[in-house]
Amino acid sequence: MKAVKHETPNSTSNTLTWLVMGLSAIFAASLTLRFWGLGRFNALVFDEVYYAKFANNYLTGTNFFNAHPPLSQYIIAIGIWLGSLMPIGQDTINELTGSIRSTFSYRWLNALTGSFIPLVVAALAYQLSPRWSYALVAGLFAAVDGLFLVESRYALNNVYLVILGLLGHLCLLLALKSTGRWRSIQLALSGIFFGSTAAIKWNGLWFLLGIYLIWAIARLVEPKIKPEDQPHTIFANLRQINLWQFLAYFALLPVVTYSLLWIPHLIMNPEPNFWQSQLDILSFHERIGSSTDVHPYCSTWYSWLIMWRPVAYFYDTARSLADPVPQTPPLPPGEGGIFYAVHAMGNPFLWWLSTAAILLLVVYVLRLVWLWLISPGRGWTTGEWLVVYVVSSWAANLVPWTRVSRCIFLYHYMGSAVFASLGLAWVVDRWLRSGSTNQRIAGISLLILVVAAFVFWMPIYLGLPLSASGYQARMWLRSWI
Repeated sequence: MKAVKHETPNSTSNTLTWLVMGLSAIFAASLTLRFWGLGRFNALVFDEVYYAKFANNYLTGTNFFNAHPPLSQYIIAIGIWLGSLMPIGQDTINELTGSIRSTFSYRWLNALTGSFIPLVVAALAYQLSPRWSYALVAGLFAAVDGLFLVESRYALNNVYLVILGLLGHLCLLLALKSTGRWRSIQLALSGIFFGSTAAIKWNGLWFLLGIYLIWAIARLVEPKIKPEDQPHTIFANLRQINLWQFLAYFALLPVVTYSLLWIPHLIMNPEPNFWQSQLDILSFHERIGSSTDVHPYCSTWYSWLIMWRPVAYFYDTARSLADPVPQTPPLPPGEGGIFYAVHAMGNPFLWWLSTAAILLLVVYVLRLVWLWLISPGRGWTTGEWLVVYVVSSWAANLVPWTRVSRCIFLYHYMGSAVFASLGLAWVVDRWLRSGSTNQRIAGISLLILVVAAFVFWMPIYLGLPLSASGYQARMWLRSWI
């Protein structure tokens, strides 16, 4: 692998300029797409029937049971409270949450949070390898993933799970480049973020599992540091965190954070108590079956790799663009000429290419492990450690799902999808920086293909009106319908 070269002051300044300009454009586009037409569909879309209602229950003091920890509902409740005070988005209101609320009020904070995910992904990439091109490609891929766009536009909880998990990773990487008190603060923030993501959903712990894996590997394998790698030895510094420090920051602190975040809920809902609530949540998920009889969009974990079964969040028809949507009652089958559909599906080419890239990197890591086993003294370079980190984090967010027996959905892959796209971005960045014209052309072509696919499938991310032929043209597989 090519080593990262020292940067001169001028080159560093140019790098930051390109990075800021590129990320500003990505953030502006992400913000626009998430807020444009945010009030569309004056209804509760998919699991908004739970999360928006539960959030409103906190504001009205209504007791309820939730099958997930409470943090995302706190956040949505804050959004509803603030959104109800805003002079915008009041043109679409309903009583579906239990109170008169605008659709904007229970969606806007999700949209804002989701807009920051590409920036956090780019920051994570930049800490792994300080190349502005890698950070920009990684941020771009996060911005043009349709599933992340859809999840950001409704009062759902997955964007909070992902961004908190990624912030936990980012704070750890930043801590490994720091020393003294500042390192301790960043490690503590990392642990707090991991505890917070578990307080969204328990599977937020998979982000923390990735840290456990990479720390354990770092204890076994000696980093191979070249002189030019000295400013960027985060994986060598990981070995400086001893067992007791690791347990304090990444076991005790997440548990304390998770527990404290239950306090507001328990004040309003004292029964069941904290421990019984955990048992009730576990019991609820254990009772859920796994067949399509439970839900028509259940999918298997391995099908996520090829995006075999996306989830239809909304579907309605109208006779013309002037008709209201949703229709009440719905039009009889075959009478609507205009289709409105929201599918929680990723950018197909981004997902397929990311899967190809991450599987190739898995083979690469297995080769590294084999070489280390036959020659234990062989260390790994910074570039090799980057690949190990990406693969470990991807696997940590995916493998636990292989043991889950309940109905699961494509959006449960979102944590892994981030790291798969980081792997693809690493491959594309190497192509773009290659001395080979063919590789540079391949990298540019792949970027164009991914962005073009995002534009093509955008109507079913945003719920834009489509003709019957336009809708069918985007349903490439029968399993997508």
